[in-house]
Amino acid sequence: MGQDAIRRIFAATAAAQQRFVAQHADALERVIGVTADALAAGRTLFFFGNGGSAADAQHLAAEFVNRYRLARAPLPAVALTTDSSALTSIANDFGYDLVFAKQIQALARRGDVAFAISTSGNATNVLRAVDECRRTGVLTVGLTGGSGGKLAERVDHLLCVDGTRETARIQETHIVIGHVLCELVELRLAEQGDARSAGDAGPSSVPRRARRPATASRATAKRRRRP
Repeated sequence: MGQDAIRRIFAATAAAQQRFVAQHADALERVIGVTADALAAGRTLFFFGNGGSAADAQHLAAEFVNRYRLARAPLPAVALTTDSSALTSIANDFGYDLVFAKQIQALARRGDVAFAISTSGNATNVLRAVDECRRTGVLTVGLTGGSGGKLAERVDHLLCVDGTRETARIQETHIVIGHVLCELVELRLAEQGDARSAGDAGPSSVPRRARRPATASRATAKRRRRP
């Protein structure tokens, strides 16, 4: 116990994160690209999970809606874990397995991106929501751990913390993955915006300046021809 236990927990957390990035940085890079492209096209992000994963869903959605590091316009992101009336009415009338799937059915559209968070990969309500996403044409990203469970084979993009089966270590790595996602998507969108602004300003500004003398000359000529 004591400091040895503290060091052991920190070492286990660091090891899980280092193994993830060593093996799956390419998968995370693809997810960053997919997410940035969807937001640039006006699509919406959805996040859902249970327990600690529900808290992660709310945390990450808030980072997109408000901001992560950059001062920029809000980005459309929704956590499906926050509407207590929707959650309880769906659970009461149809069962807890459908609390996320019915919200996807109501709110999501083709081209949106859904982040399904389950440390085991076997949460039934998360799996049912992923199935609904596939029917709707919503791209899916699975954040899971261990073997990946049933979620691994159902999502379009898998981010699996497979270096551990400890729930706490998986959740800690999930939030680091989420922060990397937020930071790099934000930067990519800012770079795309800067590139568009430069492209819009560059070619058009010079011709406008060049045309002004000609416009003024024509106006002067018209005034001179008047009797």
